[in-house]
Amino acid sequence: MKLLEHEGKDILKARGVPVPPFGGLIKTAAQTASALKNAGKAPWVVKAQVLAGGRGKAGGIKLAKTPKEAKELVRAMIGMNLATHQTHGQAIKVKQLLIEGGVKIERELYFSVVMDRKNAGPTIIASAQGGMEIETIASEHPEAIIRMPVDPNIGLRDFAARRLAFQLGIPATHTAAFVRVSKIIVKSFIDLDCSMLEINPLILTPKDVMALDAKISTDDNALFRQPELAQLKDHEATALESEAKAADISYVGLDGTIGCMVNGAGLAMGTMDTIALAGGSPANFLDVGGGANEERVTKALGIILKDKKVKAILVNIFGGIVKCDIIAGGVVAALKKTKLTVPLVVRLQGTNVEAGRDILAKSGLAIIPADDLWEAAQKAVLAAKTGVK
Repeated sequence: MKLLEHEGKDILKARGVPVPPFGGLIKTAAQTASALKNAGKAPWVVKAQVLAGGRGKAGGIKLAKTPKEAKELVRAMIGMNLATHQTHGQAIKVKQLLIEGGVKIERELYFSVVMDRKNAGPTIIASAQGGMEIETIASEHPEAIIRMPVDPNIGLRDFAARRLAFQLGIPATHTAAFVRVSKIIVKSFIDLDCSMLEINPLILTPKDVMALDAKISTDDNALFRQPELAQLKDHEATALESEAKAADISYVGLDGTIGCMVNGAGLAMGTMDTIALAGGSPANFLDVGGGANEERVTKALGIILKDKKVKAILVNIFGGIVKCDIIAGGVVAALKKTKLTVPLVVRLQGTNVEAGRDILAKSGLAIIPADDLWEAAQKAVLAAKTGVK
């Protein structure tokens, strides 16, 4: 899960990392005056809150020197379509802005912690050249990149933080502050199950070290032990993905036309690949899990049918822990509760498969049966193209 800048800063501030004076999150120009008052004296910084880097170059970060100028910027930025080098040619609509008080910057640094698969643990990536994309620094000045592996059981030790400060050329007046802040950032990365925690830039002010920005990505699979993060909104999730998450169903929306309902992540991936091999395109990844009972099947079908792109549905169930006849009964019961508007292909395999197929055949419902996955994929692709049930 990716956090917006203001969410990341709230977390870091609570843990002791200095951040600029907070004015407020605003969605309308009418809220500008109150936010400016909270942020303190001019100048103020107006920042678009979107999940993309390179906002400054794209017009998503502006400096205002007067209240009138700030209000004009807010009017122009709210609702604007922001496209950066990280949005892959697609613009993101700006729905809210962060207003902060300006701070005096003496130096800008780059500081991040990422999961390094090669070292099987966290690694600090830092550079004395902050305020730039790390890709640009690595490309134009690879010698400016500093990498330091971190033991997750220990964190960043004082001597290692001081050595990093020396490598970055941080003056003695700021070394103690840098050691304190860098240790907090690394500890936050480990404590919050992050996959990335990037501060760009990490700045030196006349008296302190401060996070001027914050980009945090966390591991969704660890949210069960992160109640603080679990309460935050998943800004990348669609409405259907959020609905599925609330129902404890693994669902990811895609761009295709064939809705998939499968039990088991591996089988779901294989089903999607087979659909593509048959000339179709999956509309989603959906894993109802090993306990594919009536309630879960009903909920899953409802979610798939809400996707207007879906032209056919392929149900691919392997009966193992839950037998095929139990699953078939759940599918039939779910279909009686759900208005089916597109062709439905069902393939069952596993324990009690014949009994399961018999239940589907005698249900009187418009179900297209298939004996194996390749047949099911071909029938689903044809049904999506023709609409024949």
